[in-house]
Amino acid sequence: MKFSGKQVVFISFMLFSMFFGAGNLIFPPFLGQSAGAHFWTALIGFIVSAVGLPILGVISVAMAGSFNDLNQRVHPVFALVFPFLIYIAIGPGLAIPRAGSLAFEMGVAPFLPEALMESPVSLFIYSILFFGLVTWLCMYPSKLIHLFGKLLTPILLALIAIIFIKSLIDPIGPHGAPKGNYQISPVFQGFLDGYLTMDALAALAFGIVIANTLTAQGVLDNKKRSVYMMYAGLGAGLLLTLIYLILGYLGAASASLGHAENGAIILSNVMTHLFGKSGTLLLGIVFTLACFCVSIGLITSCSQFFSNALPRVTYKIWVLIVAVLSTAIANLGLTQILQISVPILGMIYPIAIVLIFLGLFDNFVKGKRYIYISVIGFVAIFSLIDTVNKTFLGNKWSNAFGILPFYHEGIGWIIPALIGLIVGYLMGMFKGDTSFPEKTA
Repeated sequence: MKFSGKQVVFISFMLFSMFFGAGNLIFPPFLGQSAGAHFWTALIGFIVSAVGLPILGVISVAMAGSFNDLNQRVHPVFALVFPFLIYIAIGPGLAIPRAGSLAFEMGVAPFLPEALMESPVSLFIYSILFFGLVTWLCMYPSKLIHLFGKLLTPILLALIAIIFIKSLIDPIGPHGAPKGNYQISPVFQGFLDGYLTMDALAALAFGIVIANTLTAQGVLDNKKRSVYMMYAGLGAGLLLTLIYLILGYLGAASASLGHAENGAIILSNVMTHLFGKSGTLLLGIVFTLACFCVSIGLITSCSQFFSNALPRVTYKIWVLIVAVLSTAIANLGLTQILQISVPILGMIYPIAIVLIFLGLFDNFVKGKRYIYISVIGFVAIFSLIDTVNKTFLGNKWSNAFGILPFYHEGIGWIIPALIGLIVGYLMGMFKGDTSFPEKTA
């Protein structure tokens, strides 16, 4: 079956909505206000990492055939453990409960009386309704292309377009002076800000949803499915870039509204300036819709992964399990979950990045397993020790780690990755070629 251009657009809309959550709304405005007059150069760095890495992740999975095929190039045990950590961390362990909580805080809480706003009962009732509706929609994953492509994404894009057009008609104010590292190296600081969105993990996780959706639409050939996944990744990347430009511009123009501690406050100030009291309602709808879309995408991808890994439990049962866990965590201590999940995310993210690039340049490493094992191994050991240092030892070893280039900027894993590449190549030379068999279409 050959997809039409319209269908490719719908798949791109679907992937965009799965990526674009509350965090993606908050980061660009904060960057814009902090970078001020250097906003455009900072945003270039942000887009390279916040858009480039996730789209490269989709392409890497597409080139390998599936996320599992990519993981199998390292080791069968790695193919079991690493995806499990990713799906737990970005699923019920962090991202899904956070989406439900933020949807309540931004979309409902501002309109409640103070007593109800602070009552745990309000969040409990809302989270049951929110995740109940999400669960119902996740039961029919083959219909997600229509839900996202024809309804939710166009609505979200239209709302953001309205906000942007209003900001052009009624200018907010001039850009302020750049702050902190944005004064010296705005491009690099923007890159680091985008790197911290950690959407590359979601790109690996969402691959299974896009692949299954294409299969349900009649695309059964592996090569064609991979090509359409690449098209969807590029299309979603263009949409993300456009929205980041708009949100970053709004943040940069908000300097005259006063300094804010985070992007949510910046957007609230902007919306109040542009639309008055109704701006709070419009912003609440945007946040709710973004969190809703991300929750659907994450629950679907987690459930499809676990149903494939443990086929005795059906997909629909996994949807219920993930939704119930997410509802419970959203109500029973998200702060504590963040304290556990964020270090885990920081540990596995460098591994995900090097795995993506190994998949992209597989033709150059020629599928040699020693290179995959060595690079992933060195980066995993570094990330594990660094996570223990930051989480349990109060950065006791940071001075020693500081000799690594870019360590204090958050990408100290680059040198271990290069060492692993050299060691893996030499092991292949001395021990012989251990290329894994290529998957046939």
